[in-house]
Amino acid sequence: MPISATQPAVPSPGEPLRAKSGWIIALGIVYLVAGIVALSSVAFATAVTVFLVGIMMIVSGVAEVINAFQLKSWGKFLLWMLLGVLYVVAGILTLENPLLTAKLLTLMLGAFLVASGIAKIILAFSMKAGSSWVVVVLAGVVTLLVGLVIVAQWPVGSLYILGIFLAVDLIFTGVGWISIGLGLKSRP
Repeated sequence: MPISATQPAVPSPGEPLRAKSGWIIALGIVYLVAGIVALSSVAFATAVTVFLVGIMMIVSGVAEVINAFQLKSWGKFLLWMLLGVLYVVAGILTLENPLLTAKLLTLMLGAFLVASGIAKIILAFSMKAGSSWVVVVLAGVVTLLVGLVIVAQWPVGSLYILGIFLAVDLIFTGVGWISIGLGLKSRP
């Protein structure tokens, strides 16, 4: 069979996304507005964060309980059932006492950032010469300082730290989606 000289053009991989660039920009605007609203009321944003964590724990727990009934051995069944029940109980306690949960989550966040900062600094000094170890040290120092500030402000900072993190994340995510949408729109 002869091959025809006029084969249909293959669409570029980004073509389906380019058609949706307006929706991607709209999604970015929604994220950006949500971030600005969260930044204007960080205590409310903290409460929303704690509420979402509680809901996710309950949903995860229910899923693990359902999964337990899919297992064939009693040992695995009991372990999955116990884990699921613990998740559900922790989720309910989270929803019943959001202030205590915010305090615990904030303390954990600060501790994890301190540990992460220290690990980055140690990693940077073990990197080979000529690599960008200075940037890794700088990132480690910034992470360590943010963690220390959070721990130093604990428990008072628990009212606003999680809300600030949520707001900043929403704003950066919104800006990211908007720039992706605009980039897709401007492509030839």
